[in-house]
Amino acid sequence: MSTIESSIEVEVPARTAYNQWTQFESFPAFMEGVESVEQIDDRRLHWRATVGGRQLEWNATITEQVPDKRIAWRSSAGAENAGVVDFHRLADERCRVNLRIDYEPEGAVETAGDAVGAVKRRVEGDLERFKDFIERRGAETGAWRGEIPNRDERKQGF
Repeated sequence: MSTIESSIEVEVPARTAYNQWTQFESFPAFMEGVESVEQIDDRRLHWRATVGGRQLEWNATITEQVPDKRIAWRSSAGAENAGVVDFHRLADERCRVNLRIDYEPEGAVETAGDAVGAVKRRVEGDLERFKDFIERRGAETGAWRGEIPNRDERKQGF
């Protein structure tokens, strides 16, 4: 399993950045290679992306969501990955977005790309594009203010 951590400061309130991040179907506008994200319900997403020249699809489950603070997920089928994005208020109109992704490279191309830092550069580029996207707009395209509590799924038999 490989891990990437990256952060960026954004010139919008943490609430605005968080609200935009809840609009998963807008991810193709700033995430390289992401073709579509379909929100199935409050917790489940279906992703389509091109990674290392390969078409990938996977389902993800949101495992924790705290308005203005955090969104965490893990894949439930397909490409193996998990992660968390945290939003930290720095000032009224400024926040830091911290992103951590754990993933399992598949095949020679993805493993080689991982080894030379291609995935990290891609994630950093995605954060830069997110920053540009939300700062240019100055407002989110929508928001979901619900909360999904973190729960120890091992106790639930998953």
